[in-house]
Amino acid sequence: MTELVISGLRAAAGGREILRGIDLTVRGGEVHAVMGPNGSGKSTLSHVLMGRPGYEVLGGSITLDGVDLLALPAWKRAAAGLFLAMQYPTEVPGVAVQTLLEEALVATGKASGDVRRLMVEEAELIGFDERFLVRPLNVDLSGGEKKRNETLQLAVLQPKVAILDEIDSGLDVDALRAVSRRVEGLTNERGLGVLAITHYSRLLTELHADRIHVLVAGRIVASGGPEVVDELERSGYAAYRELDDTPAAVAAPTGALADPFADPFGDPLA
Repeated sequence: MTELVISGLRAAAGGREILRGIDLTVRGGEVHAVMGPNGSGKSTLSHVLMGRPGYEVLGGSITLDGVDLLALPAWKRAAAGLFLAMQYPTEVPGVAVQTLLEEALVATGKASGDVRRLMVEEAELIGFDERFLVRPLNVDLSGGEKKRNETLQLAVLQPKVAILDEIDSGLDVDALRAVSRRVEGLTNERGLGVLAITHYSRLLTELHADRIHVLVAGRIVASGGPEVVDELERSGYAAYRELDDTPAAVAAPTGALADPFADPFGDPLA
């Protein structure tokens, strides 16, 4: 069975330690949700898992089916079966979606001959206009359309584990339902493991999580089932902040790098 194992993960950016000992295991077919206030380290976790430059790993390990991901560049982590649906999907002028998917499949040793058929099938399932399939990647798409495009890529590439970094951002109610149901369908059909990072409980009304984790100041301070969301709806994060016994800002060792690839619309340490 597929298993993404995060053990004692510590990481820094901008001279500041952000992740302060993350322990989390995601198995095939499971959906794990990570929630937390702004600045808690949610997006940093997704970036470090995928190997985005600008972050310094201070300790711990990340393995996917026994493969040491920290020893690999981002593209090899993807080839090993890790997928990141980005919070702010990048526009790539001149590169068609189909070309991207064909090259990605070839790079991982998979057949690419059925890409067009798979793209059309997946687009229909999530209500993604077929005319967008011939456009350069994400160019001139709305925020919601970009998230549908990320979901289509996820379905075609068939990774082992998908990290969804606020995939609900920018989606209206209908789009959220379509995307969430397709992701949940992939967990049942193909045993996809999912780590869903979100601010809002609305995602979890459609994408049903097996476990929900609360991340505060770089640490998971609570884990549980639907009762965690119910508590957040009632009282917010105040009670969970009290569980954290370490100052929110911890100096990183000398030499930690600022993130030169920070997202333009949000806190890179969120």
